[in-house]
Amino acid sequence: MNTIRTLAAALSLTIAMPAFAAPVLKAEITISGPVVTVGDMFDDAGMLAEQPLFRAPMPGTTGNVDLTAIRSAAARVGLTRFEANGLVQVQVSRAASVVDHDMLAGLIAEDMRSRGILGDGMSIDLLFADPVDAINVATTDTPARLENLRYLPGNGTFSARFMLAGVAQPLDLAGTVQISIEAPHLVAGLPAGTVLRPDHIVMRPLPIQQADAQGVAGLDQLVGMALNRQSRDGMLLNASDVSVPLAVAKNDLVTIYYRQGPMTLTVKGQAVTSGAAGAPLQVLNLVSRRVISATVVAPGAVEVSTAPVTLAGL
Repeated sequence: MNTIRTLAAALSLTIAMPAFAAPVLKAEITISGPVVTVGDMFDDAGMLAEQPLFRAPMPGTTGNVDLTAIRSAAARVGLTRFEANGLVQVQVSRAASVVDHDMLAGLIAEDMRSRGILGDGMSIDLLFADPVDAINVATTDTPARLENLRYLPGNGTFSARFMLAGVAQPLDLAGTVQISIEAPHLVAGLPAGTVLRPDHIVMRPLPIQQADAQGVAGLDQLVGMALNRQSRDGMLLNASDVSVPLAVAKNDLVTIYYRQGPMTLTVKGQAVTSGAAGAPLQVLNLVSRRVISATVVAPGAVEVSTAPVTLAGL
């Protein structure tokens, strides 16, 4: 009687407890690491999820694993029962990060900037000696790292060693670097005497050797200054191309001022030479018909320091 009761209780407990679901094989998987685990390959993998099954394919590639190989690998880690879900093989893809020319060139530029070789407003045009095709590497926040850079500024050549994520062998590359600096150029052709505004100027890259040879002016040296000569579209601007704008041009009618204490005398005149504000010039006193020396104080106004009698021509 006791045996019957024990069997009945065990049967009742078995019925009450839910059956554990067997892991279910996936049809397609994509992984990022170098190993395919039970959890990658099966849904409901349970405690065996972290167990390795196979080496993953190379980054950026896809392969198929047949059911026989899956059963064998699963059995080795203790997974003897699973739902094949009608599959005869599983497609396994490995995600990849892509390392290309632009990424490697960017690492070189970043290193040169951190070493002070590239300053503000400078950029590089980098040419590898051999073409760099896109390379699939392991998925990571740092797909490529610049291990070493040797740069020879005399001839602009470099050699660089990179380490790629998931790749044991270093990548050695060489080539040339041209460093450029942002330099001011005219947007359009302008006549002599034009006072430059910011919209007259566009910044374009210029090889640093050319910039050193020709001289490059900053915007603060150009805006508000006058062109010395007729200038063409796209012309590189340097400090010698501009000067302080003329406040008085030759033959302009001007007012000649003489000040002494509270007294100010004025007389009409005509400029014989041109001058910028604060510069000396020759002016004809239209009353006395004498040419006198004066200083430009504003557009259309000059000042003299001669005696009033001389100024009036009396």
